[in-house]
Amino acid sequence: METKLLIVDDEPDIVAMLASFFTGKGYQVLTAQSGREALLRAEQSPDLILLDVSMPDLDGLAVCQAIRDHISCPILFLTARIEDTDKVRGFSAGGDDYILKPFSLVELEARVQAHLRREARHQSQARVRFAGELAIDYGEQRLFFGKEEIPLTKKEFDIVELLSQNPGQVFDKERIYEKIWGYDSEGSSGVVAEHIRRIRAKLAVHSDRVYLETVWGCGYKWNR
Repeated sequence: METKLLIVDDEPDIVAMLASFFTGKGYQVLTAQSGREALLRAEQSPDLILLDVSMPDLDGLAVCQAIRDHISCPILFLTARIEDTDKVRGFSAGGDDYILKPFSLVELEARVQAHLRREARHQSQARVRFAGELAIDYGEQRLFFGKEEIPLTKKEFDIVELLSQNPGQVFDKERIYEKIWGYDSEGSSGVVAEHIRRIRAKLAVHSDRVYLETVWGCGYKWNR
């Protein structure tokens, strides 16, 4: 089955270039030239989304926030400029990576393939249960407490997956960032603490047990 990409950018030339390139590489390509059109195309369940940040009607961050709770595929932002505050906003919205314009098509495809490989590994995982009522479904990338699902963004789930599959092992922020966002990502490890805080808040609604423990001066670990 062909891998399905959704390419979203308000510049027709960029959309046409990327669509031609990835179609030539054997991908099935969906395109959109506005945020609102992207919301409609996202209903076709793409395997990965290349999403321009700056669009006039509905920007990429707003699109990402609107679809992230319903679509778990990787979302890679395309942007002409990037500052630390922009990175934090993008990752907090549920984005997985940033691609800085102008970019090399060869490098872009490599980044796309890297994220797709990670997705394939996620899909091959079996369901694992921890601590009685808490259940982590690695294949579906979903977290449950009893029969109630705890909604997580993709990056939040990735952190839970990394730590829960290595219970008791301490990971510092830099290592978590490299594992989840990738060595060549444009962001910084400072975004990890915010993701950890949000995961804890969601877990605390259901249980007072500390699943994610801070090891002061070292990092974080999943309690056995």
